[in-house]
Amino acid sequence: METTHNTPPYIPQIRLYQNWLRDQRGLQFDSYDALWRWSTTELDAFWQSVWDYFDLQSPTPHTAVLAKNTMPGAQWFPGAQVNYARQALRHVDAAHAAGLPAIISRNEKGQHRELSWPELRRQVASLALHLKAQGVMPGDRVAAYLPNVPEAMIAFLATVSIGGVWSICAPDMGTHAVLDRFRQIEPKVLIGVDGVSYGGRDHDRRPVLAELREALPSVQHAVLLGNLDASVSIAGWASWTGATARNDAETVAFEPMWLPFDHPLWIVYSSGTTGLPKPIVHGHGGTVLVALQLKVLHNDIGCSYEANSFGERYHWYSSTGWVMWNAQLSGLLSGTTCVIYDGNPGGSKDHPDWGVLWRFAAETGVTFFGAGAAFFANCMKAGITLADYGDLSRIRALGTTGSPLSPEVQQWGTAQFEALGTHDIWWNNISGGTDFCGAFIGGNREMPQVPGEMQCRMLGAAVQAWDAEGRPVEDAVGELVCAQPIPSMPLYLWGDKDGSRYLSSYFDMYPAGHGRQPGGGDGPASMGAVWRHGDWLKIGANGGCVIYGRSDATINRHGLRMGTSEIYSAVESLPEVLDSLVVDLEYLGRESYMPLFVVLRPGYALDDALRARINGAVRTALSPRFVPDDIFAVAEVPRTLSGKKQELPIKKLLLGQPIEKVVNKDAMANPGCLDWYVAFAAQRASVLQK
Repeated sequence: METTHNTPPYIPQIRLYQNWLRDQRGLQFDSYDALWRWSTTELDAFWQSVWDYFDLQSPTPHTAVLAKNTMPGAQWFPGAQVNYARQALRHVDAAHAAGLPAIISRNEKGQHRELSWPELRRQVASLALHLKAQGVMPGDRVAAYLPNVPEAMIAFLATVSIGGVWSICAPDMGTHAVLDRFRQIEPKVLIGVDGVSYGGRDHDRRPVLAELREALPSVQHAVLLGNLDASVSIAGWASWTGATARNDAETVAFEPMWLPFDHPLWIVYSSGTTGLPKPIVHGHGGTVLVALQLKVLHNDIGCSYEANSFGERYHWYSSTGWVMWNAQLSGLLSGTTCVIYDGNPGGSKDHPDWGVLWRFAAETGVTFFGAGAAFFANCMKAGITLADYGDLSRIRALGTTGSPLSPEVQQWGTAQFEALGTHDIWWNNISGGTDFCGAFIGGNREMPQVPGEMQCRMLGAAVQAWDAEGRPVEDAVGELVCAQPIPSMPLYLWGDKDGSRYLSSYFDMYPAGHGRQPGGGDGPASMGAVWRHGDWLKIGANGGCVIYGRSDATINRHGLRMGTSEIYSAVESLPEVLDSLVVDLEYLGRESYMPLFVVLRPGYALDDALRARINGAVRTALSPRFVPDDIFAVAEVPRTLSGKKQELPIKKLLLGQPIEKVVNKDAMANPGCLDWYVAFAAQRASVLQK
């Protein structure tokens, strides 16, 4: 049966918001561009409308919306009090009355669980009271080493409900990588897991827990979750079961405490290539506002128990080490059922299976299906047919992020859903970052889709593409900047007492005085600095956006710039090529040298004929200027834990920097592959010296 999800009675969430603006504010806009310009020039009016539209509560009024408009240091909603956990748990009664669960989860072993809203509230209250009894006070850090299971969400809500500051690392991270993060924030409590299942194997994490406990002297209390063995115990660790067992008058009466709007919520970490990861602190209020704006208005994810939502079931595959876990968690803020999976989405090494998540989505009735762009590309390359994996007719939207989604992959997915009878599948391609826990660019259910493009700049995000002099450009590639503050931008970096690290991370390229009007043109300069995100961006005349990769890894061949994603799109369109990495070693006036590294499908060799095909694909799709100087077959492309290609570290390595100075191996998904690149760099250096 053909699905018609975006015809009456369904109304896109962003249309409901615009109807509200018309009825409640007397504001009507004839285009999305007009709405966006209003949202980025009338910041007080826009963010107040978001507060009112989602009926956010505070026992005390705020005295202003944006009391201080400068970057960094913007002051939002002074006087207001909020709590992320309170906003999530306000939906318990209505959602439960509608018969809807809060969290649906499954793991590789097929263990399936559904957590009701009342049970979520009870466990959160029990653990919060347990933490309070251990002396956790507002501002104390609670660090978690947990996989993508309901207990991670429960532990987060319990921590922040009493003013604790949350931080989490995934159990697939090495001990050194975890300590590089947690040592900086000196947690009072550590919540850990006994082990995880991934790729068809169980992985014991108890030795890691012992190392963490020994290396973190600030930890005064520890809680152990038995994920592989529910009866597991470790001396000196409280059991998760015991900490969440209470069901008494205190748990029934428990309510999250009111906190200042800018009270620290969590600490997340950048995947920097040198030095320690940046510990980024976000606040309760700004995170709640931006999460609701992104998830509801732009991702079109409704409240599960409202009539217009189809009983929304929201799934975005992620590990707890990626900011998309935080985005998945945000479903609870508006009463949406979160559907989570813990395990390898591609099956095991011995039994690859890219249908794992699709079966899970079919069996749980997922309505919004999100994953990294690489997941969809792998599904296409594996040649899977979605019709083989069950009834996927409830899926009405596909979300992607992490890296640019190629037009070919988007067209493949659209064709797959059309074959299922869904002729209105919507791709919601977003681009943002851990840095501000939001998106700068994303989707609009009502706008046309162009494969390879993101549909629009986000409401409230004064995003532009700038040249080196700080001039906005259109239909040309420039630096992605945000010319006005957003509520979820970092409060500060933990331990950055003078703010110098925060400034150098985001505001050194366009310091105070470089600003331009959000709508474009040479308007009055901003009072503060301008956020430079580190991506190459092109904004088309239609408002559509294309991300061309990191600005510091962009190819510059003979004065012509090209994003690496365009080269990957051309090269990886060949069926023989599974993955690729390209770097440009032109710098300081030296002649450009651009090697291309390719991962080939089993059974293929990099012979002269394939080299010619690769070069021809680049020449045809892009320009002869971007034909690589050399092509090398490699076993793997180095990637971060969140799946991003590590172009800049390899570029620095090939320019002569030692490997330990350019990459943190513990923050990599596949550090073993680096040995080949180190040997290649040494060989290249010896040749150049002759």
